Amino acid sequence: MTNFGIFKNVIPFVKPYKWLVVCTLVLTLVGSVTAQVNAVVLNWSVDEINKLVQAGKGMLEGKTILITITVILLGKELLSALISFGQRFFGEKLRIYISQDLAQNIIEKMLTYRLAFFSRNGNEPGKLQTRIDRGVSSMTRMIQIFFIDILPLFSSAILALILMFKQNVYVGLTALFIVPIYFIITYFQAKKLKGWRENLRYSREAKNHGIMNILESINVIKSFNREQIEGQKQLKLQHDITDNQLVTRKTAYYFDALKSFVEQIGVVLIIILTAYFVLGGVMTIGAIMYHIMLFNNVSAPIRQLHRIYDELNDALIYSEGYFEIMNSDSEKEPSGTYKPEKVLGKFELQGVDFTYPNGTKALFGVNMTIEPSTITALVGLSGAGKSTVVNLLDKFYMPDCGRILLDGVDLRDWDTQYLRDNIGLVLQKNHIFDGTIAENIRYGNEKATDEEVEEATKKAYIYDQVMNLPKKFETKATELSGGQQQRVAIARMFIKNPPIIFLDEPTASLDAIATEQIKNSIDAIKKDRTVIIISHSLSQIIDSETIYSMEHGKVMEHGTHEECYSMNGVYRRIFDASARSLNIEKIAKTME
Repeated sequence: MTNFGIFKNVIPFVKPYKWLVVCTLVLTLVGSVTAQVNAVVLNWSVDEINKLVQAGKGMLEGKTILITITVILLGKELLSALISFGQRFFGEKLRIYISQDLAQNIIEKMLTYRLAFFSRNGNEPGKLQTRIDRGVSSMTRMIQIFFIDILPLFSSAILALILMFKQNVYVGLTALFIVPIYFIITYFQAKKLKGWRENLRYSREAKNHGIMNILESINVIKSFNREQIEGQKQLKLQHDITDNQLVTRKTAYYFDALKSFVEQIGVVLIIILTAYFVLGGVMTIGAIMYHIMLFNNVSAPIRQLHRIYDELNDALIYSEGYFEIMNSDSEKEPSGTYKPEKVLGKFELQGVDFTYPNGTKALFGVNMTIEPSTITALVGLSGAGKSTVVNLLDKFYMPDCGRILLDGVDLRDWDTQYLRDNIGLVLQKNHIFDGTIAENIRYGNEKATDEEVEEATKKAYIYDQVMNLPKKFETKATELSGGQQQRVAIARMFIKNPPIIFLDEPTASLDAIATEQIKNSIDAIKKDRTVIIISHSLSQIIDSETIYSMEHGKVMEHGTHEECYSMNGVYRRIFDASARSLNIEKIAKTME
C-alpha cells in the first residue's frame, strides 16, 4: 500500500467532517500569508534604516519606522497565535473523530467475519489487537500531520518560493533546486527503512501476543515455576525489537545528517548569490535578509520532512495491517435467506470433509442423520472431530465438500442469524462477559424480565447461591467460581429456550452434586427438542436415543447404546474404559 493508497482508504472516514477540513484549510491559507510578514517587514525596514543612516539621520527620524515595525510584527504574532490555535484545535478534533470511527468500524467489520478468520495463523488475539491499535493511532496521526504539520509548512513554502521568484528568478531557482535533492534523499531513506519497519511491526505484534499469553496462563506459569523461562522468551522478543530500533535509528540519523548538510548548502548559496547581486547593484541590502528568511520558510518543511516521513512510513506499515482486516470481505460470514416459520431440527450430514484454516483436517466423509426431537450423543476420544461437527452444524465453519441439511434445506441457504436464534449452545468452558450476573444471563434474551432471569437461575441450580451474594444479581459474573460461571452459561441457554440444543461437555467443570442437578435441568429442557450432546458422562450417553462414535474424524459406529456396544468397536472401548475409571464394581457394592 502506498501513501496515496492510505489516503484513498481514509477519505471515506474524513468526508463526514468536511466542515472541519474547510476550516483548517482556510486557517492554513491565512497562516501561510502571515508567515511571510517577517521577511517583507525586514526587507523594508533594513532598506529604510539604511537610507536614514546614509543620510546622517538618527533615532528621531527613525521613530516612525520602529513604531510601524513594532505594530505590524506584534499584530502578526497575535494573529498567528489565534490561527495556530484554531488550526491545531480543528486538526485535533478531526483526528479524534476519525480515530473513533476507525476503531468502531473495524470492530463492527470483524464481528461479521466467520470463525475461520480468527483461527487463521497470524490472526491471534494479541496480534490483531496490536494491528488495530497501531493502525488506528498511526493513521489518525497521519491525518494530524497532514492538517497540522504538512499543510501549513508546505503552503508557507510555496508562497515563499513565489515571492523569491518574483524578487529574483536566479535566487528562486537556487532555492527550488535544493528541494528535489532533499526529497530524493528522503525517498531512498524510506526505501532503505521499509523492511526494518515491517520487521518491527511483526516483532511488536509477537511481543504483545506473548504478554497476553502470560496474563492468561499466569496460574500455570507459577504452578510449574516457569517465570524465568517466560521472562527469557519475552527478553528475546525485546532484544529483536531493540536491535531493529537501533538499526532503524542509525540509518535514519545517517540520512538526516545528509539532508541537514544539503539544507545548509542551500543557505550558503542564497547568501553568496544575494551578496553578489547587492554588490552588482541589482538588489538592496535588505534583500539579503529578505531572501534568507524566505528560504528559511522554504527549508522549514525540509527540516521537518524526515520526522514527517518517518511517521508517514510508520502509518504505511501499520495501516496495511489495519486495512488487511478492514478489506477482508471474503471473510464475511456467509448467510442465506431461508427463514421458515418453524424449525424442526432434523440434521443430515452427507459426505462431509472439513479442514481448519491452519491446515488440520478434522473430518473425513462424515455421514450422519440427527432426527428431530431426539437426543443424539457424539462419543470419541479427544481430537475425534466431535466439536468440529457441532461447529459445522452451528455454521461457524463451512465444509470443504459434502452437504449439511437442516429440515431438508442446505445449511448454506439458511439465514445465519435466524439459524443461531434457534440454537442453544453450552460449551465445556463458556465465556463470561464483563458484566453482572443478570446481564450475562440476559445475553440469551435481551428482553427477559427479572422473573424470567430468576427462573433460569433456578433451573440452573444457582439461584440460592446468587441470593446469598451481597449484590445478588448485580454481582460481577467474573467474580464467580468456574462452576458457578458454568451454571450462569447454562441459565443463559435456558432463557433463550431454543428448539435445538448443542451441549459440549456442559457439566465438565461441575462437582458431582451440581452435575446431577444440571443433568436434571437439562433432562427437563430436552423434551420436544433436538439435542446433540458431547459428553464422557456414561449416564448422559446411555440416555441418548442415537449414538455416533467417532475416531480420527470418521464415524465408526452409530445406533442405540446396546447396538453400538454390541459392535465391539470404538464405542465399547470408550464405554468400558469410562466404567473402569469410575470403579463401577466398587460403587455397586457400596450401593448394595
